[in-house]
Amino acid sequence: MTKNQLYVSAILVAMLFCGVRGACPSADLTGDCFVDFEDLAVLASQWQADKFDGLAVLASQWLTTGIPIPEDIVLIPAGTFQMGDSFNEGWGAELPVHTVQLDSFYIGKFEVTNGQYCDYLNSVIAQGLIEVRSGVVYAAPGGNDPYCSSHSADMDSQIDYSDGVFSVRTKGGRNMANDPMVMVSWYGTASYCNWRSQQEGKEQCYNLSTWTCDFNKHGYRLATEAEWEYAARGGLSGRRFPWGDTISHTQANYYSKSEYFYDVSPTRGYHPTWSSDGIYPYTSSVGSFAASGFGLYDMAGNVEEWCNDWFAVGYYSSSPYYNPPGPTSGFSRVIRGGCWTLLAGYSRVACRGDYSPGYRYYGLGFRCVLNLN
Repeated sequence: MTKNQLYVSAILVAMLFCGVRGACPSADLTGDCFVDFEDLAVLASQWQADKFDGLAVLASQWLTTGIPIPEDIVLIPAGTFQMGDSFNEGWGAELPVHTVQLDSFYIGKFEVTNGQYCDYLNSVIAQGLIEVRSGVVYAAPGGNDPYCSSHSADMDSQIDYSDGVFSVRTKGGRNMANDPMVMVSWYGTASYCNWRSQQEGKEQCYNLSTWTCDFNKHGYRLATEAEWEYAARGGLSGRRFPWGDTISHTQANYYSKSEYFYDVSPTRGYHPTWSSDGIYPYTSSVGSFAASGFGLYDMAGNVEEWCNDWFAVGYYSSSPYYNPPGPTSGFSRVIRGGCWTLLAGYSRVACRGDYSPGYRYYGLGFRCVLNLN
């Protein structure tokens, strides 16, 4: 039996193993409430033959834990890629282009939404873990690091707070629950990751006192910068965007302007669909555009995304080859991905930026990674 055949067999056993745990298991991909070879075919068809190492990891976890993988995350197979600006057209911090090898990991299909973050806020305030001061959420009691802003503190927030309860707003008559969470700090993302880990019976990766991440924990965290770029590239090598080398409003939510030759959008300015109400923020509902080659949405545009790494301009020159974790300290955290209010150049997969970890604004959100260790 070949290596790939062994992997396929392991995956099928894993799927069947999950299937005995209840009706319509998550491994049922065809919707018939029965896990069989048709489900295996659906799963395997999503990956090229040389990606079976990643599927083996998935099968191994199913077999050892018996815990179904949540439907809103995607397995990114192990691989090697060229990280950085291969076009030499961005900022100096995007150079030099260097080779990175990564283990497999899971990452959210979508950016974390207002609705998901609101669920988190209501859960932790009921436990006395957060408090609201002048409309801003902090750890309780008396925390100094802001987690997020509610609408009363900043009108661009789509989260209301009243009488101990958080709720998602409507904007121009549109329910904003499925739009990405904005006005959230790096601290607020780490706290959310810990909460989701706890909800699913997983280990918490972050120490909320020191804000350090334990990569040996099996739980949710933010992506490393290398993981983020590898995932954003969607299996394409040396391209400007997740889908190719040009961008338009049919592919992403960003601010279009003719100063970039690769911005070929027939419509200019803010995205006409998501700015039509004239009310900030002009975010789009997650999943409004086509998925990348890895099945991820909004890796370019919509909102910028916090990464786990500290930011350093010269880090690429000394970055480790294998699973680079980022600098050990710094003053700001990496952000990636561009957003609805920024030009096309910021949506390039190689583009890097940074903000102070307490910073919050209307074009900044996040998505989660699930640690495989």
